[in-house]
Amino acid sequence: MASKEITASGFVSVSKDISESIRKIIDKSSIKFVCGIKLDTKNGKTEDRILVLTTWRLYFLAPKVPAKVESTFNFLEIRALNSHPDHQVIIDTDKSSFCLRFESREHVNHVVSHINYALSRIFNNSIFAPSICHSDSDLSEGSRKYSPSSETSVETQRACGGFSETYAALCDYNGISCKEEVQWDVDTIYHSQDNREFNLLDFSHLESRDLAVIVASMAYNTWFTKLYCKDLRIGSEVTEQVLHTVSKSSSLEEITLENAGLKSDFPQKMSAALSENPASVIHSLNLAHNSLDNQGVSNLIQQVCRLSKGLRLLNLSKTSLTSKGVVSLSQALCSSDEYSNSLLHLDLSKNPGVLSGEDASNLYLFLSQPNCLVHLDLSGTDCSVDSLFGALLRGCCADLSFLNLSKNSFSHRKVKDTLPLFRQFFSSAFSLTHVSLASMKLPSDVLRALLAGLTSNPHINDLHLDISGCELRTAGAAVIQEFFPRVSSIATLDISDNGLDADLLTVIPALSRHPSLKNLHLGKNFNIKHRVLDEVLQKLVQLIQDEECALQSLSLSDSRLRSRGTMLVNALGSNTCLRKVDLSGNNMDDIGAKMLSKALQINTTLRSVTWDRNNTSAAGFLDVARALEHNFTLQYMPLPLSDISQAYRSAPERTEQALTKIQRALVRNNQTQRFSQRQALRLHQGLVTSTAEQVMERLCVRVQQQVCVLRGAGEVEEIQAAKQVLKEARSSRALYPSLCELAHVLSVDGPVRQRLDSLAGELAKAADQELQVIVDSMVSLCRELCPSSSSAAERLSPPLSSVSERVSIPRSAIRTALMERAAQDIHRALEEVKLSVVSYLTNSIVDQILQELYTTHKTL
Repeated sequence: MASKEITASGFVSVSKDISESIRKIIDKSSIKFVCGIKLDTKNGKTEDRILVLTTWRLYFLAPKVPAKVESTFNFLEIRALNSHPDHQVIIDTDKSSFCLRFESREHVNHVVSHINYALSRIFNNSIFAPSICHSDSDLSEGSRKYSPSSETSVETQRACGGFSETYAALCDYNGISCKEEVQWDVDTIYHSQDNREFNLLDFSHLESRDLAVIVASMAYNTWFTKLYCKDLRIGSEVTEQVLHTVSKSSSLEEITLENAGLKSDFPQKMSAALSENPASVIHSLNLAHNSLDNQGVSNLIQQVCRLSKGLRLLNLSKTSLTSKGVVSLSQALCSSDEYSNSLLHLDLSKNPGVLSGEDASNLYLFLSQPNCLVHLDLSGTDCSVDSLFGALLRGCCADLSFLNLSKNSFSHRKVKDTLPLFRQFFSSAFSLTHVSLASMKLPSDVLRALLAGLTSNPHINDLHLDISGCELRTAGAAVIQEFFPRVSSIATLDISDNGLDADLLTVIPALSRHPSLKNLHLGKNFNIKHRVLDEVLQKLVQLIQDEECALQSLSLSDSRLRSRGTMLVNALGSNTCLRKVDLSGNNMDDIGAKMLSKALQINTTLRSVTWDRNNTSAAGFLDVARALEHNFTLQYMPLPLSDISQAYRSAPERTEQALTKIQRALVRNNQTQRFSQRQALRLHQGLVTSTAEQVMERLCVRVQQQVCVLRGAGEVEEIQAAKQVLKEARSSRALYPSLCELAHVLSVDGPVRQRLDSLAGELAKAADQELQVIVDSMVSLCRELCPSSSSAAERLSPPLSSVSERVSIPRSAIRTALMERAAQDIHRALEEVKLSVVSYLTNSIVDQILQELYTTHKTL
């Protein structure tokens, strides 16, 4: 055992042997400060101890070798920290109290500042952050270098609001291992995508305790504004931390916990959590597919309304909501004008019977008041649809865009009385874009009122109307034939599964030459004899081959057309209007696949083909694969899983070969998608900030400490040089984004865009000119932001400014781009070169600054 060394002031000295022994039991990379102290014991004595500060924890060790930890606690366990005269500090934690005496005031300041700095990193200066430091006098000037708010701070903008640091601190506090994959995903993937929505599904493979710490890390985070969890059952540990985050967060705006296995009392607990947080900005709640207590939901809604942004989105789909729950909910919605002025999205769907009785009138009362609802989903609630439209007419005409009333019913006794209201709503609505009345028996009078109302509505266009599964049959077909040609507002029409069958002979002509109809769904309407089927398909062929046809998408899924459907498939070859077609579920066998392959070889307009459940074998898929070798425009073909599984059983190798060729062709046809400059910037920040800038930060701290110590020596030349290096270190953080922005600004309407129609040689010269201007401007910006470092980099070999002589757009790339898709390919090539130049300039400057920081540190 090594004997302890005592300083002149009576404090134990941290010898080399003790330091090495400490590093064996405490991760040396996390150690921030080590010093000898006096520690008061329970029996009134004072004993020598070694204090060790790590990133998130404080240790007390006996001054001997081998080192042994006697006591330790995470900074989050501190409840009070008081600084007293004679360099004394008293720390109260959850479990104990410690009275320490330091050798100097500098040591006191260092410890107190480090703890406060660490806590500021965890809590992000939240109003809920603990104020633990109380000093007998102001902290000295030297301690301010550790403060993130001081002028000398080298605080960098942390990825995703410093989530990873908070997460690491909480892992240490809870005694669980910090998962590097969580930190990497957040700092790199989330940050590069500017993603403010934290998705628990990204970490669903972790244990419940790990998820709980992840959620807890959001409580004081200012980056993330959304918490998302769907189809992942979270346990009580995670739920408890969700409630904790709700009670503390001042940034969280949207919460989605859909099908998360929440207990029925969750809404009541969340209401209590919100009542503790006056700074909450939550405005969107999605608690769908959880069995919830009705009264708790009502209390939660009232609580959210009291918040600054009110309630904007409420999704209670399939939450076991009852009619009594609707009464409470409706009373809460009617209790304040705030709801009418804030609620945009309301979803009560998939709660059977909830709107079947007289209690529904309470909800209708809210809907009849002037409101700003944009999205309303009452599907599958047993709502009497005709009773609803009076309320919609009075309160929802102005803003309602999405209306889903499917899987409900009409009260046939009252329907005639409400037809005027029904028609008036559809003639008066200003903002409708999607209406679904699917899967209910739609009387022909109602359909007539609907189309008549839309005919006289001058306000809306591009409407998606879903009236599939409505048993329209012959009576409905007659209404469509009469009214649809006069309706100019419908862009998407779904009339599938309506028993139209032979009536399609009159319906299809009514749909032809319709200038606004872009998407048509006709599936499950072809239960007819072969002769009539041929006539119907011929009508469809005439429709899509009409030069004036505006149709862009056609779905005939699940129509069981069999070999007769090849007539339509064959017509796709000469079709010039359709961009998307769905022919799945038609049992057309390999002959259908062969006709499709022939059509694809000559068609240049189709972008998407859905083809499955057609009894296609490996031979059929090979036909399609060979066709795609000559098709450069089809971009999307969903995997036909049903047919693949069947074909693979009989011919696995040929099936796999065909699918590989198909996917390769689709990838080739999609290769012109561009990588955005903003994403490249964020990806650079996520990957680079964690390496070079962290090294720079540590060096800056050391140099700043030395500058503070030598401040009394006067403004000597070395100190001035050190200050200049520190200034340029701070400025260097703006290099990459500034250079990227400069490159982007100077690229707009540059020489390349003006010469796209010229020859390859002229374009190459123009590209070089553009790069020359951009690179020269970048170099100038480097000199402006970091003049000293730029001058030093100019003396390197090759010099900094010579970069403009060493970069150019490859001539072959420009020639290839001209022959294929000029504008996009040239732009992509420019972006890649510009980003490489930005990276080169940034790395050169940062490397030079690091070298100067090393030199300055050694000199001082």
